[in-house]
Amino acid sequence: MAKTIIAYDLGTGGNKASLYDADGRCLGAVFVPYDTHFPRPGWHEQRPMDWWRAVVESTNQLLASGEADPDAIACLAISGHSLGCVPLDAGGNLLRDATPIWSDKRPEAQAAAFFRNVDETRWYRITGNGFPPPHYTVFKIMWYRDTEPDLFGRIDKVIGTKDFVNYQLTGRVATDYSYASGSGVYDLLEWAYSPDLIAASGLDARLFPEIVASTDILGTLTPGAARQLGLPKTVKVACGGVDNSCMALGARNIAEGSVYASLGSSAWIAVSSGRPLLDETARPYVFTHVVPGMFTSATAIFSAGTSFKWVRDHLCGGLSARAEREGENPYAAMTALAANSPVGARGLLFNPSLAGGSSLEPSPHIRGALLGLDLGHTQADVVRAAMEGIALNLRLALDELRALCEVRREMVAVGGISQSPLWRQILADAFNIRIVKTNVGQEAGSLGAAAVAAVGAGIWKDFSPIQEVHQVQDVAVPDPANTAVYERLLPVFEQTRRDQARLGDMLASLDL
Repeated sequence: MAKTIIAYDLGTGGNKASLYDADGRCLGAVFVPYDTHFPRPGWHEQRPMDWWRAVVESTNQLLASGEADPDAIACLAISGHSLGCVPLDAGGNLLRDATPIWSDKRPEAQAAAFFRNVDETRWYRITGNGFPPPHYTVFKIMWYRDTEPDLFGRIDKVIGTKDFVNYQLTGRVATDYSYASGSGVYDLLEWAYSPDLIAASGLDARLFPEIVASTDILGTLTPGAARQLGLPKTVKVACGGVDNSCMALGARNIAEGSVYASLGSSAWIAVSSGRPLLDETARPYVFTHVVPGMFTSATAIFSAGTSFKWVRDHLCGGLSARAEREGENPYAAMTALAANSPVGARGLLFNPSLAGGSSLEPSPHIRGALLGLDLGHTQADVVRAAMEGIALNLRLALDELRALCEVRREMVAVGGISQSPLWRQILADAFNIRIVKTNVGQEAGSLGAAAVAAVGAGIWKDFSPIQEVHQVQDVAVPDPANTAVYERLLPVFEQTRRDQARLGDMLASLDL
């Protein structure tokens, strides 16, 4: 009987269960959403039992589709969204119904207290944690200690998102190197928790879970988990990895200098290498890779697809409504319109920082803008300028990585934006690099998790088959004339970025 694999992509918006054959081909997938709750400003919470229910429901639906033979499923693994903070007591009981997720930034006071004793630059160079510090797990645990002492006194372990699901599956509490590297107290070069950073936090080292390899088999399904999922108890559970690292693997980033772009609501560019790529100014965020001995280092912009959606909703309402009436995708209508505008959008620039600034920006208060508008500009120019502004902002992100290592001249693009030929060509021209679309598309995280399970269960001897899974569907090659236009625009875009950051600071001080 041919062996198959279940991969779970436990994302911010929901869980996707995917079935893969032994060659890495996806045979079917089911998505089950769950909610994020925002009880106070800066608090972003999800219910861990919602993750488990989504895993159970998506598995049941996958099996009900007829694509999956339960007896053929040999193993599974999870790609999980990062920086989770799930408290368990000594009996493995969940101590908080809703727990902070990666985007939660409530422990600002705890981070400030930590950095009164620890140099923040030194902390970054040890951990590679390039997000704003309050997002990282250690500070959220400190918040439990300082604000919920009764709960904190009962904590035995604090684990991540996919690690909580793994515990429901196997009864074992553990994490992997990739997920641990987002804890805020992990030493990238030592491949271990830092005793000095844990001591500086005032926390007990026992709170942090055991670290194993992503491919390590934690065990097989417990009888209860097997019954709920409808799977045999013999299914092996690999430890899995953090979403950033699983996506890098799924995007075939397994060699030195390989690079991919994730182009969704937010967007990032990540390079795989044998050393972490660190810079105190740009602050790439680094995770240990699920590929042994490697790291994945990324720079990001907070708003890519969300900024383009804002243009759709507020500047292209009539176009979108007409497209929907005619059964067309509004985004396809927008990109078709943008194709009528020349490269450079006739001097119109768009700053896409509608969600504020990442570590790349001069200020977190930066705001988005259309710049250079005149009466001759058209809706087509506005849409093209939005696309080009996102591309130029990502070009700056790519240049930061290029300054730190040799980046290959070919980039795999995954995510919703990557489906558009015009988007891919603009990116190729703005980056001056070949942009590759493969059959994997938006399935990179799931494929990465499936590959981890395949290696863990011995179906694959290593990760090299991931290259064969990718079938190239299109390659956008830079047009030298277009690239020359973007090279002239880039310093102008950079100047507007500095100006917008300064104006953003001024507006923030007005508290409007």
